[in-house]
Amino acid sequence: MRIGIDARIVHYSRAGIGQYTRQLIQSLSEIAHEDEFLIFQSRKDRTTLVDRPNFRRWPLWTPSHHRLEQFTLPLEMALTDLDLLHSPDFIPPFRRHCKSVITIHDLAFLLFPNFLTRESARYYGQIDVAARHTDHIVAVSESTKRDIVRLVGASERKITVIYEAANPIYRPLEGVDAAGWVRGKYRIPGGFVLFVSTIEPKKNLPTLLQAFRQLSDTYHVKTKLVVVGEQGWLFEEVFKTVQKLKLDDDVIFLGRVPLEELLWLYNAAQVLVHPALYEGFGLTPLEAMACGTPVIVSNVSSLPEVVGDAGLLVDPKDAEGFAVAMWRVLRDPALRQELRQKGLCRARKFSWEKTARETLALYHRLER
Repeated sequence: MRIGIDARIVHYSRAGIGQYTRQLIQSLSEIAHEDEFLIFQSRKDRTTLVDRPNFRRWPLWTPSHHRLEQFTLPLEMALTDLDLLHSPDFIPPFRRHCKSVITIHDLAFLLFPNFLTRESARYYGQIDVAARHTDHIVAVSESTKRDIVRLVGASERKITVIYEAANPIYRPLEGVDAAGWVRGKYRIPGGFVLFVSTIEPKKNLPTLLQAFRQLSDTYHVKTKLVVVGEQGWLFEEVFKTVQKLKLDDDVIFLGRVPLEELLWLYNAAQVLVHPALYEGFGLTPLEAMACGTPVIVSNVSSLPEVVGDAGLLVDPKDAEGFAVAMWRVLRDPALRQELRQKGLCRARKFSWEKTARETLALYHRLER
C-alpha cells in the first residue's frame, strides 16, 4: 500500500498537531515495513522526519503560509500514485484520486467561536466541508468523537477513536535532584505549581491565576506558579490578570522550553494544574502523569477520559475549587504519592506504538 502523510504542519508547529504528526510518523516507521510512505514536507523544512527506506520525503512547492495547503497539495499528489492520504491537520485536498483520512483533534473553535481571531475562524471554518469530503475521520478521544457527531453531523461509522500518547522522553527521573536542576537553571525554588500549554483563551489561565491568589490569601500557601508555553492568540487578558491580582512576583513565565528541559520541570513540580475549558485529548496532563507528577484538571471534555481516577477533577469555572485542590496536594504528602502512583499506571495505558498500530490497521481497512 502506498500511503501519503501531509506533514507540513511540523514546520509551522512543534507542539500540538505538529507533535502528533511527528510522533505518528516516527512510530509508524518502526512497525510498518511492508507499505510505502510518502511524507509531504515543506520545502522550507530541511529536516528529515524519519530515515527508513520505505519512508520517502516528498518535495513540495509550498506557499508562504500553510493555511493555503489544501490548494497546493493536489498539484504534488498528481505526481504520485497514492492509495491513501492522511491529513493530521484535518484539512484534506478537495481534489484527489485516493482514499482520504483526516484527524480531528478537537472542536473548540465551534464551541467557543469568540476565542478565535478572524484568520483562524476562516481556517477552522472549513471543518464541515473537510468532514464531508474525507473517507474516514480519526478522533483522538471519545469526547471528540461525540462532538464531531453532534456538531458536524458526521456518521459514527465514519469515525474511529485512536488515542494519542505522551512523548517517550517523559518519565520519572530517578536518583537525580530535579528540583535542584530547575533551581540552578531558572532560579525557581522547589515546590512550585506548574502550568504547561499555549497561552490562549480556552486554556483558562485567568481562572488558575485567581485560584493561585486564593491559595495564598485564604489558605496561606506561599509558592510559585510556573507557566510554560508560548503566547497564542488573545493572550493579553492573562497578563492583565497577573497585574490586577498583584501576582507579578509569584508567577514566572518561561515561554516555550525544549522537551528535555520540560522533562526536568515536570519532575520538579509538586503538581501540574490544567484548568482548560475544553480539550480534544489533554496531552499535557498525560505527560505530567508519565513523569509521576500529580495533576489537577478540569472535569470537562476529554480530560476525565484521559486522567481517569489518577488526578483531581474540578469545574473549570470554579477558582476556589482549584485553590482547594492545590492546597490538598501541596499540604498532603500521602495524597501526592497516591496521585503519583496512579498517574504512572494510567500513563502506561497510552503509547505511540499502540497509536501507530491502530492507525495502520485503519489504513489497511480502508484499502479493502
